[in-house]
Amino acid sequence: MICIRYNTTVNLPEVVIQQRAEESNVFRFISAYREFGHLKANINPLAPNTRLVPELEPQKYGLTSDKTYTIKGLVAGCEETCTLELLQDILNQKYCGHIGAEFSYLPTEEEREWFATALETTSKEALTTEERIKLARDMLRSQTFDNFLATKFQSVKRYGGEGAESMVGFFTEAFKNIAQDGVEQAMIAIAHRGRLNLLTGILQYPPVVMFQKMKGLPEFPPEVKFTGDVLSHLVNSVDLEMGEHTLHVTMLPNPSHLEAVNPVGCGKTRARQRSLGDGCFSSEASARQSDKVVCIQVHGDAALGGQGIMQETLALSEAPHFTIGGALHISINNQVGYTTPGERTRSSTYCTDIAKMCSMPVIHVNGDDPEAVVKAARLAVQYQRKFRRDVFIDLVCWRRWGHNELDNPRFTNPSMYANIDSRRSVPDTYADALVSEGVLTQGDVTKFVNDHMSFLAEQYKLADSYVPKAPHFKKQWSGLVQAPGSIEVWDTGIDAASLKYLGAKSVHVPEGFNMHKHLKKTHIDTRLQKLTDGRGMDWATGEALAMASLLHQGFNIRFCGQDVGRGTFSQRHCMFVDQVSDEMYIPLNHMSETQTNHLEVVNSILSEEAVLGFEYGFSVESPNTLCIWEAQFGDFFNGAQIIIDTFLSSGERKWLTQSGLVMVLPHGYDGAGPEHSSCHIERFLQNCDSSETSPDGEDVNWGIVNPTTPAQYFHLLRRQVMRNYRKPLIIAGPKMILRLPAATSSLEDMAPGTHFLPVLGDKSVSPDSVRKVIFVSGKHYYALVSEREARGISDTAIIRLESLCPFPTKEINDELIKYKKAKTLVWSQEEHRNMGAWTFVHPRFENLCSTKLLYAGRDVSGVAAVGVGQLHKQEIQAIMDKTFNH
Repeated sequence: MICIRYNTTVNLPEVVIQQRAEESNVFRFISAYREFGHLKANINPLAPNTRLVPELEPQKYGLTSDKTYTIKGLVAGCEETCTLELLQDILNQKYCGHIGAEFSYLPTEEEREWFATALETTSKEALTTEERIKLARDMLRSQTFDNFLATKFQSVKRYGGEGAESMVGFFTEAFKNIAQDGVEQAMIAIAHRGRLNLLTGILQYPPVVMFQKMKGLPEFPPEVKFTGDVLSHLVNSVDLEMGEHTLHVTMLPNPSHLEAVNPVGCGKTRARQRSLGDGCFSSEASARQSDKVVCIQVHGDAALGGQGIMQETLALSEAPHFTIGGALHISINNQVGYTTPGERTRSSTYCTDIAKMCSMPVIHVNGDDPEAVVKAARLAVQYQRKFRRDVFIDLVCWRRWGHNELDNPRFTNPSMYANIDSRRSVPDTYADALVSEGVLTQGDVTKFVNDHMSFLAEQYKLADSYVPKAPHFKKQWSGLVQAPGSIEVWDTGIDAASLKYLGAKSVHVPEGFNMHKHLKKTHIDTRLQKLTDGRGMDWATGEALAMASLLHQGFNIRFCGQDVGRGTFSQRHCMFVDQVSDEMYIPLNHMSETQTNHLEVVNSILSEEAVLGFEYGFSVESPNTLCIWEAQFGDFFNGAQIIIDTFLSSGERKWLTQSGLVMVLPHGYDGAGPEHSSCHIERFLQNCDSSETSPDGEDVNWGIVNPTTPAQYFHLLRRQVMRNYRKPLIIAGPKMILRLPAATSSLEDMAPGTHFLPVLGDKSVSPDSVRKVIFVSGKHYYALVSEREARGISDTAIIRLESLCPFPTKEINDELIKYKKAKTLVWSQEEHRNMGAWTFVHPRFENLCSTKLLYAGRDVSGVAAVGVGQLHKQEIQAIMDKTFNH
């Protein structure tokens, strides 16, 4: 099926259509410039463009120099007639100067016509005197900042903006233009190059805080728990006065993994749009996405095409539930990736060619021409505001130093740096030009530099005495706290009458809805009967009751993942599809006529890294939204490992940024083979900060659980947003036990006064008769119970660890006290010895519970599971023999 998103048409004036027909060869020639002119543009400040572009040869279109051609209506702003020579001069000026654009592949005629007209008009626009002076001052301030740091902090890697100072013109122009169009907020996702310049030069970040960090002092006060992050990851959030308008600008924290912050920025932008009623979240029919919030992404040239997360992020740009109304992109193209020359960092002509994947326009601009950069910014903003689609600027510039100021790039790029070493800086060159034109005096330039140098010197003096502040728990986060060092219990139960009402609403469809007959019988009717009986609640019902009750209590829910609406195992069905019209209906969004909170069901694109990054961004912006990302199978998180390591597990410690994102990872050895069996819970356990030698508190970096009943899952989901702090939660989700009769719960298990239980004891045996205690986590419990019954064993207790992190020390010890006659204590797991929870629980049982466990499980392996059915059965039998024969 072909997805046709764009079907808009443009009504060209009849005179233009007629002129194009009469001067068809001329129009073909003009169209060639529109399509190929960028190849001839002088956009590289380090080398003139000598490329021959055969598509621009007039002879190919039957044009000769001895004729006069009518061009009115064919080129914007041009009059009646001209010679071929003049026409070429006009087109070279508009398409082959310091700006070159790619837009011929845009998906609609309206966009292509608009872009051509806008580009042809932009080339003639001049900056005002005030704009030119401000541009010079801003660039000189950026250069002064870099020079100051080079003097005071010679051994610090600052990743300065030297060689790319004209990016300042992009930011100031973009901010001004979007604010004038009514945008209230901007989110910036940026890597390290020029980040500090932007922070102190435009975003009003106090240099004293930065200087303190450079001196090795912490950026946060001692009363908060943190590790901090490196200098080039600092952030700020500030109100900028843009004439008569105020624009709130937020720079996101980022890791050193290039481009990883971009989907996070998109997710945070969409969450902010939701909170402000922007676009699809507005009650106004005329509202458009990004009316109020715009995302700006700043890329590195080598990383833009080299990091696969960018392909995934762009694929999200116009997908349902992910669109943010178009982002503004700028690539800081220093023409070298660390040490690798630009032409060796990609297989395409430009570093921005990935934008063509989604038919996004690209504006290439010479970074040595600051005024051209400002014009490119204007054009980009105008396109984004009109069409609400992504647009790229390729700022072709250079890098004064190596990858950082301590790196010598001449080892690997001698010719490039011989050129760079001989060049004056962009700010100095531009200031000189304004002085020669009489726009500035040399005294003005000196004052700009001296004033900023004095300001920086004063800030430097304050660095040793500055007391840092904690920037978290403001605005929508007010009232929340950092998690305590103790274990807390939260009552998450709901009365039976409410659960029955909400459960019935979870499967209610309107009259006339064409329901699938099988689902009517096995899903709707079955759930209603279970609710009537008050028992036998399966996993999907427990989940639905948790979500319905949270919606009823004023929380929003965003449930994202591949096929989550139906569920990988056809268990969820939180959305129904009309069997005639294909219309989707979400019962939980229609529980009452006055409902204000909603469930957003996001059947995502086939991506893990960008999608999980998006959901993380959404969660850090919206603490009152239960954000869930479910993997299709547990090990699919592998594709999102960068997001997990650099944001989810460490974000709060590094940046004081809390997230309540839930990851549901279907896990269990059921013969599915190496890639669909394990969620590799050992990796999450290895990445937690649980202590082996002292009891954990709620202040661990994330929770890791392996629940075995729907009620436990119910309480976990509710607890996630009812607590007064947010922590990521990793759930080893079910597969086989989704419909297992033994793995069901009653409404009593969810009643007021009930809560999540970190450990589930064994009520089926008498403690005095127990000689062996088996500890287990997850669905393996049900296999052990079945085996115990089959062997007729009555002296063995099976204890479930539902929580692994925080490690439930007290609850385990409470269970151990019951079994004073037990001689054998076993840890049984279906995973391999080097996987699962064994290496995590083993030292904690010894150190915290004074208990030595015997191991019963699969042997070590480099493969998660076998792919041969007979071997799988043999391994299961071996585990049972080890467990019960120890």
